[in-house]
Amino acid sequence: MTPKKVGILTAGGLAPCLSSAVGGLIERYTEIAPDVEIICYRSGYKGLLLGDYITVTPEIRANAAILHRHGGSPIGNSRVKLTNVKDCVKRGLVKDGEDPQKVAADQLVKDGVDVLHTIGGDDTNTAAADLAKFLAENNYELRVIGLPKTIDNDVFPIKQSLGAWTAAEEGAKYFRNIVAEHNSNPRMLIVHEVMGRNCGWLTAATAKYYRESVLGDRGFLPEIGLAKSNLDVHAVFVPEMEIDIDAEAARLKKVMDEVDCVNIFLSEGAGLDSIIKAMEAAGQEVQRDPFGHVKLDTINPGQYFAKEFAKKIEADKTMVQKSGYFSRAAPANADDLRLIKSCTDLAVQCAFEGHSGVIGHDEDQGFVLRAIEFERIAGGKPFDIDQPWFDDLLSAIGQSKGKKLEVGH
Repeated sequence: MTPKKVGILTAGGLAPCLSSAVGGLIERYTEIAPDVEIICYRSGYKGLLLGDYITVTPEIRANAAILHRHGGSPIGNSRVKLTNVKDCVKRGLVKDGEDPQKVAADQLVKDGVDVLHTIGGDDTNTAAADLAKFLAENNYELRVIGLPKTIDNDVFPIKQSLGAWTAAEEGAKYFRNIVAEHNSNPRMLIVHEVMGRNCGWLTAATAKYYRESVLGDRGFLPEIGLAKSNLDVHAVFVPEMEIDIDAEAARLKKVMDEVDCVNIFLSEGAGLDSIIKAMEAAGQEVQRDPFGHVKLDTINPGQYFAKEFAKKIEADKTMVQKSGYFSRAAPANADDLRLIKSCTDLAVQCAFEGHSGVIGHDEDQGFVLRAIEFERIAGGKPFDIDQPWFDDLLSAIGQSKGKKLEVGH
């Protein structure tokens, strides 16, 4: 079935793949089916509900390669859950009494869209799954094809989400400068808080990339104080590991006494449950987004753990730095560009073959790149802390793995 008109939207948080994925889809359609019309909905599902879109002109098609050089999303994002009727009404996206899914479906019909490409994480593709189900059950002749975006790399059953490799690389570059702050004060504690609500993959991958590709790229001169030990990673904490604060504090106190600083890589979701319980027990309100996720910027795990460790390791000064917004808005690196290209090409192929689903390497089917059924897509995939490369990382920095926790899905 040859589509006549396709729609594209990006949604959720940013990742270093959105701009390039939009560009890749435009390029591929232009290469093999230049007569297919393309529109891009502004600000994700918000634009779809309001019928607000950009028409992809011949000039945009001719210059789509420019999108690979940029981060963010040129067509804009938003966090909208089509099944959260109350929130959609409150935000003025639909009228009271309207079903957002029907509004979205009718808008696609009105706009003449045959295929909708959604680019986002588990929430975006869960919303896409709900919409695809609604379309099928109500006999709409439309297909939905998703692309997996999340720097957390935590979507079942997808091996590698678009943008995650770049986010790890950019987080490592970010810390290359931040770590020099250890010179600003004796007994300095630096906590590098990395994004990752339920999954520690990004934190671990960022630490790995920093140690292997960034740490030693400029050389050392320990005779004048420029030593690897001061610039190294001294601890990595992820949600999948139990954090024994007292035991780790004892180990890190020795590091502080020896090298006069401690550098911690902390996933923003590490220890989150215990922090939330403590807040709720104290009568504090825990704020959540339309999807029910805790707003992490109101919790501030980095500050919490920095305070706990600072006392125990006798730090004179503490600094908490977050690389998330720096890393997630970067343009895609070479590894992600190759992955994006293969996924966008297959997404367009699926549009012509009549398939719906989320494009990715299916962990349950031999890691084949395919359109994975929407009902199998779920967020919260935990990072496997038993992977050899993570064992090697912890061993290199002298950290015990500790007890494995069951988190996520």
